[in-house]
Amino acid sequence: MARRRIVFMGSPEFAVPALDRLAGSHDILAVYTQPPRRSGRGMRETPQPLAAHADALGMKVRHPVSLKTGADQEALAALQADLFVVVAYGLLLPATVLAMPRFGCVNGHASLLPRWRGAAPIQRAIAAGDAETGICAMLMEEGLDTGPVLASRRCAISADDNAGTLHDRLAQINAELLGETVDALPDILDRATPQDDSATCYARKITPAEAEIDWHRAAAEIDRHIRAFTPVPGAWFNGPKGRIRVRDARLATNDRGDAPAGTYLGPDADGGMRMATGDGVLVLDELQPAGGRAMPARDFLNGTPVQPGSLVTAAAGDSR
Repeated sequence: MARRRIVFMGSPEFAVPALDRLAGSHDILAVYTQPPRRSGRGMRETPQPLAAHADALGMKVRHPVSLKTGADQEALAALQADLFVVVAYGLLLPATVLAMPRFGCVNGHASLLPRWRGAAPIQRAIAAGDAETGICAMLMEEGLDTGPVLASRRCAISADDNAGTLHDRLAQINAELLGETVDALPDILDRATPQDDSATCYARKITPAEAEIDWHRAAAEIDRHIRAFTPVPGAWFNGPKGRIRVRDARLATNDRGDAPAGTYLGPDADGGMRMATGDGVLVLDELQPAGGRAMPARDFLNGTPVQPGSLVTAAAGDSR
């Protein structure tokens, strides 16, 4: 196996295992991430998770605002990389950049392409009720996740997976698959398989407003909705003291009777918060009040004036 000269591009925590795997067998010339973000009360600049990790390892880290300018492209080309490896970078690569490395640009994408092209494949797969997802190592081109697939690996989605647990499993699978793909260069390029564009569906970006719970939906759909948006941004509803995020829930066999959807039906034997949905009952086991910590539903109910039979709906004028 030949050692390859790699520029690694990524930003979130999801990209960290892949960087570590490749750094063990190949030469990482530089790590490119999105610029630092301002966050917290003091609006201090916070580096991207991958940038902080790479910096701690002593790697060269760059975070240009884009790769469309001549100066940034010249600096990238000067590294003379064999390939660019891209994992959730978040910036578009112009055609000029895609053509720079001799083996092209390989992307690790968290879905079984062409299903769930786009920004939020993990969340969309859970919300849709998919039984499985996976990782594709894709040879990048100018279209959004449209390039030919070099290799893939499947991963089952369990009934209790949320976006966080599935994210962590897929991050490890991504590291393994990208490592094997890069190790197999250049022969693996001959096995590139074009995607079936007729089977495409898109995983649009997640918004906090979209995470609001619609109690009129079926209980199973709401359960998937909650798991898809956990841990971030958090599925939520409006309670008597503002927005409440649901961190954990489960389906129940109880009959909701004729209670309207969104009605609190009282606690179950374990202290869970029983909620009427469009077709049944969903039990909320862990909640997080606005500005507070996550807590068991029993503790939440002890400190919050929610009476059985009351409706939990969006309050007019609620602060989003």
